[in-house]
Amino acid sequence: MTEQNETPEIEQDLPEQMKIRRDKRDEIIAAGKKPYALGYPSTHSLAQLREQYGHLEPGESSGDNASTVGRVIFVRVAGRLCFARLRAGDGTEFQAMLSQGKLGKESLGDFKRLVDIGDHIGVTGEVVSSKTGELSIMAESFEITSKSLRPLPVAHKPLAEETRVRQRYVDLIVRPEARQNARNRAQVVRSLRDQLHDEDFVEVETPMLQVQPGGATARPFVTHMNAYDIDLYMRIAPELYLKRCVVGGIDRVFEINRNFRNEGADSSHSPEFAMLESYHAYGDYHTVAELTQRLITGAAESVFGSTSVTLTDGSEYDLGGEWKRITLYGAISEALGEEVSVATPFERLKEIAEKIDLGVDPVWNHGKLSEEIFEHLVADKLHEPTFVMDFPADTSPLVAPHRTEPGLTEKWDLYVRGFELATGYSELVDPVIQRERFEEQARLAAKGDDEAMTVDEDFLRAMEYGMPPTGGMGMGLDRLLMALTGLGIRETILFPLNKREE
Repeated sequence: MTEQNETPEIEQDLPEQMKIRRDKRDEIIAAGKKPYALGYPSTHSLAQLREQYGHLEPGESSGDNASTVGRVIFVRVAGRLCFARLRAGDGTEFQAMLSQGKLGKESLGDFKRLVDIGDHIGVTGEVVSSKTGELSIMAESFEITSKSLRPLPVAHKPLAEETRVRQRYVDLIVRPEARQNARNRAQVVRSLRDQLHDEDFVEVETPMLQVQPGGATARPFVTHMNAYDIDLYMRIAPELYLKRCVVGGIDRVFEINRNFRNEGADSSHSPEFAMLESYHAYGDYHTVAELTQRLITGAAESVFGSTSVTLTDGSEYDLGGEWKRITLYGAISEALGEEVSVATPFERLKEIAEKIDLGVDPVWNHGKLSEEIFEHLVADKLHEPTFVMDFPADTSPLVAPHRTEPGLTEKWDLYVRGFELATGYSELVDPVIQRERFEEQARLAAKGDDEAMTVDEDFLRAMEYGMPPTGGMGMGLDRLLMALTGLGIRETILFPLNKREE
């Protein structure tokens, strides 16, 4: 067992700067002090100091003593006077001045020798304005509250993207944009909740571990529960449980949840992601489209003060006005210059796929191939907010049949800046047809489609008690942040999943 002040063998291979910092930690302990305090008697945050004493003129003293805390991000030594810039978690910065006259020679020497950039410290002293007009605390005492054993990255050298997402804690320390992204996400979620609550929706929680996956066509993660000796599935969607709520009389219901899909990861897909799903009894796919637009524009206004947002590349993106509505097959027909519909023979669709260099998976049916053709030809060209309406029935097993177009369902996908942001349905509420759809999905699964659904008997039993006409909507929160900011999905997720480091 290693003694408190001894250096373990593993530390012998540390970089020189880390060794020096660990030696300082040991010196603090040897002096009978603590390099990691249990607290500090702070009277003001850095933001409160700026607000309360912002009126001081250059060279003016307030006559008030204060105690505050922050992370040291800059130090300048000028003989018997040191200047330290402190930063709080909200980004507020404030200067601490440490003089030999106030602290004494020994204490100022300790500061010069033991304090590094990255350390957390507490300071107590009079609030003043320096000769140059910089608000400061003229420290009468200071304490290291947490010793940083790793140096922060060089300020003028940007972090690589891989480092930012793997070490988000460092990204948050050094990059104001990272801290703002985290706050923007929190504000977006708050805005969505507030709007839904204002429209009388009830927020619920549904299981993340399920005895069978459902609610989406996706490959699940599988785990095993030892107590029951059964396999369980990580939730791919909360849909079937939220519909159970509607059956039970919660007419307007929503959940903001984490979903897990054992699929690919790229600039717009993450295996773990956040989603909003909502259901509205006696709504349909038109009413939930209107709701979705209200939620998105409301979130933009809440965070950015306008439906026109500035993306990371500096361009403006306007979410205001009427949003365009097109049909899936209408968009395909326009792109190809020939009429394509749900009645187009499957062989003709395969010919079209070959013509446009789209590989065809043998398990794809008519609807799946139609959607893949749409994705190949149209999807990434939909820059302005666009509802793509009326999807084929054989890829929409939970959606109500279209009221006027046989073979289609009342489903839309919302595209923003070339990627899918949300989807909405007139929900299928006929349990007999729902069973037929599930059984067809089971046949697809038997043919090798590992994303097909299974027959959920308990959900069918719930539907047999009577589910009212319902509109449903699902929207990815990570993608909503992408739409509002122009960031990639790994930047909108605070701690995205990464491959294991070597």
